[in-house]
Amino acid sequence: MGTRGPIPERSEARRRRNKDEGPQLVQAAAGPPPDLPDLPEPDPLWHPIATDWYLSLRESGQAVFYEPSDWAMARYAAELMSRGLSSDRPPNGQYVSALDSVMARLLTTEGDRRRARIELERKPAGPQLASVKPLDAYRDLAGG
Repeated sequence: MGTRGPIPERSEARRRRNKDEGPQLVQAAAGPPPDLPDLPEPDPLWHPIATDWYLSLRESGQAVFYEPSDWAMARYAAELMSRGLSSDRPPNGQYVSALDSVMARLLTTEGDRRRARIELERKPAGPQLASVKPLDAYRDLAGG
C-alpha cells in the first residue's frame, strides 16, 4: 500500500528536500477524471451513506488511477458499508477494520494517498491576491 508510520507532509509543506524519500511522487488533478468508464449505478437498496461514498469516488481525483477491478472493489466496499449501516447491531471492531482496509486500498483519504506518494493538485478557492513583498521593498527604497 505505502509507507507505515506518520502521514507525510504534502510536497509543498516539506522543508527538507535533500533526503531521498523513496518512490517518485505522482501528482494528479483533483476532481473527476475526464475519461471515466461506464460504471454501474449504486444499488438502490444501499444505505444512503454507502451510496454517497460510492458516488463520491467518481468525483475524486484518485479515480484516474482506478482499473475495473478497483471499481469492483469499490462496489464491494459500498455493499459492506451498507450492510453494516443498515444492521440493527452496532458494528464490531473487526468489521470496521476490514472496511477501513478496503477503503484505504482505494486511496480514499488524503493520508492514504500521501503514503502511496500520490498528491491531488488542489484548485485555488478564489482569486489569488498579489504578494505585498514587492510593495514593502518599494517603500523601503522610497524611504517611507
